[in-house]
Amino acid sequence: MAASAATVTLAGAASTANAAPTPDAPSLVKVAFEVNGDKRVLTLDTRTTLLDALREHLKLTGTKKGCDHGQCGACTVIVDGRRINSCLTLAVMHEGDKVTTIEGLGTPDKLHPLQAAFVKHDGYQCGYCTPGQICSAKAVLDEIKAGVPSHVTQDITKDPKLTEAELRERMSGNICRCGAYSNIVEAIGEVAGGLA
Repeated sequence: MAASAATVTLAGAASTANAAPTPDAPSLVKVAFEVNGDKRVLTLDTRTTLLDALREHLKLTGTKKGCDHGQCGACTVIVDGRRINSCLTLAVMHEGDKVTTIEGLGTPDKLHPLQAAFVKHDGYQCGYCTPGQICSAKAVLDEIKAGVPSHVTQDITKDPKLTEAELRERMSGNICRCGAYSNIVEAIGEVAGGLA
């Protein structure tokens, strides 16, 4: 009896090994995009967020995983000139896109003006939110230059001015748990040439 039970178990194991993948098995696809000026091709599970593709697959760990719900802004990156929360978007949605992370804005030897201003004005304390803050700030300044209004823009028929209220509204999706907001405003204002 013991021999026949072993045979059944082995036969069952063999049939399981040759079975079709289960519906829960990951579906892998190739995704090609440009990250910080370099063409990259990854084979990813279709459920992989852009944040995890950047951090886990490309080892670009400047972009932070904060809340993983799109509420804190620590994962902010720039995609085709627009800021997004990379934790809320799947990597496969960005086929052919241009992605810029904090690593693509400047280097330790040649800081982006916003990076230098954050250092000068102490626009960080622990530094965890800083990469997302800087990526968001870059996109905010580009939005202002392009004439994109915000919720607090007084007259949407005119180009918006970079007032403190305008800046605070546009940066409101980026949380700083240390409370360095006034220093962040000063840093961005300096790079913009002053607040209106």
